[in-house]
Amino acid sequence: MTKRRWLPPNVSRYQDKTGRWRYRYRKTGKATYHFRAAPGTPEFLAEYEAAKAGQPVGADRVAPGSVDALCAAYYRSPRWQSMQPNTQKVYRGIIERWRAEHGAKPINRLEPRHVEGWLFAMADRPSAANNLRKALMRLFRYAVRMGWLSRNPIAPTEPYRMEGTGIHAWTEEEIAAFQSRWPFGTRERLALELMLWTGLRKSDVIRLGPAQRQGDRFHLRHTKNKSDTILPVSPDVERAISSLDPAHIGIDTYLVTDFGKPFTPAGFGNWFRARCDLADLKNCSAHGLRKALSRRIAEAGGTANQGRAVTGHKTDRMFAYYSQSADKAALADTVLANVTEKFAKISKQTSEK
Repeated sequence: MTKRRWLPPNVSRYQDKTGRWRYRYRKTGKATYHFRAAPGTPEFLAEYEAAKAGQPVGADRVAPGSVDALCAAYYRSPRWQSMQPNTQKVYRGIIERWRAEHGAKPINRLEPRHVEGWLFAMADRPSAANNLRKALMRLFRYAVRMGWLSRNPIAPTEPYRMEGTGIHAWTEEEIAAFQSRWPFGTRERLALELMLWTGLRKSDVIRLGPAQRQGDRFHLRHTKNKSDTILPVSPDVERAISSLDPAHIGIDTYLVTDFGKPFTPAGFGNWFRARCDLADLKNCSAHGLRKALSRRIAEAGGTANQGRAVTGHKTDRMFAYYSQSADKAALADTVLANVTEKFAKISKQTSEK
C-alpha cells in the first residue's frame, strides 16, 4: 500500500487483483470506503465527504438498478440499521471491497456463474470466500424483497466445505494451565472464569458488571443475536470477583484496563490473547472459552435445549457446532449410565409386581 501526499487525510491507494490502482478511505472507528471516482474530481470530493461523515453515497449519485444503488439502499434499510455496529463494520468492509470493482454494473445481469467465478478465485481463502457469499446473500435477498430482482442469484451457489472445527475449544488441560499461570486475585483469572461460566462473547463480557447481577444470578444479554440468559453465579466466578483487589474492578464493569477504563472488544481480545501466550497457550483465545463451556455441557449430558439456555444460541444446530469437540467416549458413558439407571429401576419395579 502506498500513500500519496497529494491525497486527502486517511486516503491511500492500493492495487487490486487486476493490478489497477484504486483508492480507499480508512480511519479508526469509521467504515472503510473504496472510491469510484478519480482523485481530484468533484465526484471524488463528494465521496470523501460522505466517507468522513460515515454515510453511504446516495442513490441519487449512482445509476438506478446498479450495484451502487443497491448498496446505498441496503445501508438505509431497517434490517441494516438493526444490526450491531460491529456486525455492520464487518459486512460493510466485505461489501465495499466487492463493490469497488462491480459498483457500476446492473444487478439484473448478475448470474450464479459470475458468483461462482468470484468464489473460485478465492479458493485459496475459503473462509474469505464464504464470508463474501454470506454478505452478498444478504445484500441480494434485500434486492428480491424490494422487487428489484425476481430471484436471488447467490442462492444457487454453495459455500466451501471448511476443514477443521473453526476456533479452538479449550481442553480441560489448557484451562488448568491458564489457571495455574493466573491464580485467583488476578484480572486474568477473573476474565477466564467469567467467560467460562457465562459463555459470553468478548463484546459482552467486557460490559458485565454489578448491574447485571441480581442476588446469586446474572441476567445476561447476548447482543449479537439479542438473546437473554439467566445463569447462577458460579463459586469460581464469585471467588474470582471477591479475591481481586477492588482497585482493579470498575464501577460499572468487572473487567477494566490498566488505566481503570472499560475495555473495547478488540482491546480485550488482544489483552487476553497476550495472557494466553504468557501461559504458553498459543492456540487458545477468548472465544474458545465459549466453545469450552458448550463442550462441558454436552459432556455433562446436557441437551441442546439446556445448552442453549446457558449459551444463548438461537438454534440447536449452532449449539451442536460449538459443542462438537465434546469427548465422544464421555458422552457415551454419560448417556449409557443414565440408561442403565433408568432401566434398572424399571426392571426392579417389574420384578416386584
